[in-house]
Amino acid sequence: MQQKKRIAVDIVLLMIATIALSVIFWNGCQKSNNSPIEQGAVDNSQQEQPVVSINDARVQAVIKVQNKYTQDIMANKAVVGTATCVNDDGTVVFKVFVKDMSYAKLKGHGIAASAIPAKIENVPVVVEETGEFKALAAHTAKQTPPIQLGTSGGWSYDLANGYCCGGTLGSLVQIGSTQYVLSNYHVLRADIVSGGNKRVATNGDPIIQPGLIDVNCKASGARSVATLAGSASLPSSNVDCAIAQVVPGMVRTDGSILEIGTISKSTVAAALRMKVKKSGRTSGLTSSTIDGLNATVSVTYDNECAGGTAFTKTFTGQILIKGGSFIKAGDSGSLMVEDKATNPRAVGLCFAGSNKYAVANPIDEVLSYLGATMVGK
Repeated sequence: MQQKKRIAVDIVLLMIATIALSVIFWNGCQKSNNSPIEQGAVDNSQQEQPVVSINDARVQAVIKVQNKYTQDIMANKAVVGTATCVNDDGTVVFKVFVKDMSYAKLKGHGIAASAIPAKIENVPVVVEETGEFKALAAHTAKQTPPIQLGTSGGWSYDLANGYCCGGTLGSLVQIGSTQYVLSNYHVLRADIVSGGNKRVATNGDPIIQPGLIDVNCKASGARSVATLAGSASLPSSNVDCAIAQVVPGMVRTDGSILEIGTISKSTVAAALRMKVKKSGRTSGLTSSTIDGLNATVSVTYDNECAGGTAFTKTFTGQILIKGGSFIKAGDSGSLMVEDKATNPRAVGLCFAGSNKYAVANPIDEVLSYLGATMVGK
């Protein structure tokens, strides 16, 4: 069906690459409706079991094998990634993710997925069908200032080629005494060519709430809550992040997030089986568990809203979260926190997902890049 303006949520897709989890920009052609909150599927037996730190000797042993063999495993084009994970029985395993269990056999690409060995150097190998991974941009209503975060928002000029784009204004950070809204690079400043909209993202540009995708592509229907600041994290860094300086009075100074409330100013490292949650534009509040550490993800970025491919970036050391409904298109920029009722600590910055997993940058790496701290109690 033809529309005068087609809506693109986030503009990121996942694709198979040379190492680990593959990611491509994704375009939606309809505005998301206000569907009920979807909770990520979480196995209750896993919730009862203890978390497993990345510093655990068993985890480190598997990561060593994973790093050694990932490139060879990826020679099979059915494979879309690898990670270190933990089974329900507590066994730490080397997981290999495949687009389709029969893909290699049917298409003739490399060896069959079933031929991947059950053990490598005495480390158990688990093959799991995940489909493709997607990097993703509900809380769509226009708020009365000062706004809470975990809400729809984005660059006020984020439209081109018949599309308008946006994502989630995720959380509040501080550099010195100045407060900034934190989101993803591909939500706030991905427009780097003067193409369909005749401009590029520039510091000082308005960041609006809600995003253009939720106000019929007209910035006049939204409020300017911050101005673009800082530098582009991509392609040179290992994080997909961007910040915008808060307009006084427009954002709650305690950094409250919709359905989460205020968070801790402290952070916590991801651990296997850790319970986490996030609040985002499209799927609202969702919860799940961390299922993989040390993931490698290759992401292809557009250079403007629904524009052509500009570059591909490979990320390392990423976090995998169980459940394809944990984040959806439009949730990019959401802050992932531990699943606690009061002042949870930040764990990661969401930016990618598939039908079985979500992917997040470790929050400490994001804050280190920005020279920032979380705003919280």
